[in-house]
Amino acid sequence: MNLTDTHIHLHFPQYDADRAEVIERAVRGGVGCFLNIGTDLENSRQALAIAEQYPQVYASIGYHPHETKHAHDADLSELAKLIRHPKVVAIGEVGLDYFHEHSAREVQEKVLKTFLGWYEQYGKPLIIHCRDAYEDLLQILRSFQKAPYRGTLHCYSSDAETMKKYLDLGFHIAFGGALTYKKNDALREACSLCPKDRLLLETDAPYLPPQSKRGQRNEPLYMIETAECAAKLHGLSLDGIADLTTANAKRLFAIS
Repeated sequence: MNLTDTHIHLHFPQYDADRAEVIERAVRGGVGCFLNIGTDLENSRQALAIAEQYPQVYASIGYHPHETKHAHDADLSELAKLIRHPKVVAIGEVGLDYFHEHSAREVQEKVLKTFLGWYEQYGKPLIIHCRDAYEDLLQILRSFQKAPYRGTLHCYSSDAETMKKYLDLGFHIAFGGALTYKKNDALREACSLCPKDRLLLETDAPYLPPQSKRGQRNEPLYMIETAECAAKLHGLSLDGIADLTTANAKRLFAIS
């Protein structure tokens, strides 16, 4: 089995005591590739440092919507210097989050548009965070450029109807541990209807563990439970969903 975790934060302090063991456990269990996601300038540097240390780990650099209030011009200029690094395979995470709204909506939008400009300039795919803002995000994306986009909606949390609009823009859809939650029938329906060539899996670890691990620190090995759920929804074996989603991830992020 060869799963790819397309969204994880291995550099976060929750892994400081056992990072190498977490990665080793995952690799032994069948998770062979990791995309380590930055959420601000210093965090992106840390994400890249982990990617440089482990051959199975790649990085993405960005500003989480919560952190966009700290994304000053000087910080963005420094962040842009990392884009051409060979282990940086994506731009983000960036997007809109209206659930917590730790940064003002207009600030989130301004930074998102900066990153969309980087996407056009540098040609690396986007990793989009969206929570309770799917319609506003659609309007921004549609107004910025015509489809198709290259990128993914990470930790997708809406329904099949909304998913279709993002598929029409060219995006891949990434499903995490929430796919296994008992009350998430609408999300499982969306996953079942996601075209197989646009389907990705992730953990968002250390957050959002699958149903059987709720209340614990998430780690990449636990994505097997999410993969089993997705496999059942698509009528595939566990190895089949692993091969499919890994091929999708490596194609999207140009990972050899």
